[in-house]
Amino acid sequence: MKKVILVTGASSGLGLATANGLTSEGHIVYGASRNIDKVSGANFNRLQMDVTDDASVKAAIDQIIQKEGRIDVLVNNAGNGITGPLYATPVDAAKKQFEVNFFGVVRVSSAVLPGMIEKKSGLIINIGSLAGLFGLPYQGLYSASKFAIEGYSQSLRMELQNTGVKVSVVNPGDFKTDFTASREKLPFTLPNEQLKAEFEAAVASMEKDESIGADPSKLAAQISKIINKSKPAHNYLVGALGQTIVPTLKAILPGSIFVKLMNDHYGIK
Repeated sequence: MKKVILVTGASSGLGLATANGLTSEGHIVYGASRNIDKVSGANFNRLQMDVTDDASVKAAIDQIIQKEGRIDVLVNNAGNGITGPLYATPVDAAKKQFEVNFFGVVRVSSAVLPGMIEKKSGLIINIGSLAGLFGLPYQGLYSASKFAIEGYSQSLRMELQNTGVKVSVVNPGDFKTDFTASREKLPFTLPNEQLKAEFEAAVASMEKDESIGADPSKLAAQISKIINKSKPAHNYLVGALGQTIVPTLKAILPGSIFVKLMNDHYGIK
């Protein structure tokens, strides 16, 4: 069945692959981004929208409703990354991370949900992260913003239980996209050579993992499957087995052992 779908953060990476993939399946797809006019190779309806701006979000949603009469599926994909030491992070950096990754999800969802509730039908797919299920060293702000999506989505699912509107979270592992190059790196400012070396090792490890990550089409295919389910699950972990098994390890291993495994992987000895 053809659906009207809004995908945020559709200018590149996972969002671009998802919007293109869903369009090729016959859906009416609006791919939104604040830089959408610069996108080439898009087969979907391009939509200018800044998820950090109330007026921009309202204008974009109104445009879709005016033309299509409804939004059946919202894929909250817009996000960015900040890496740096939590013990020397300015509060403004934390606010910047949350403004896109979390408040952007809240802002767009709040604009779309009244229409879905009125029609007693709809699906919200929030793109979280495996990093929203366990913390990552030197990506603490990113992890925190994705943890927030988990809590928000769980509560939203409870509230919408009797409305016909479904909520799912997709938790991707590492994918090979331009997210790596666009990640903001906070400067290391402390005069501590050991911590600086650990910070640099952790960043190098995360970038290596991303460079050999999965193709974004894999996530796009998973989202397509979710959209076609009558009863989508609460969470979908997508990525290499070595990564998607980590939440299970966190649940069954003693905390000290789990932390050691994570630190070893990121070069923190």
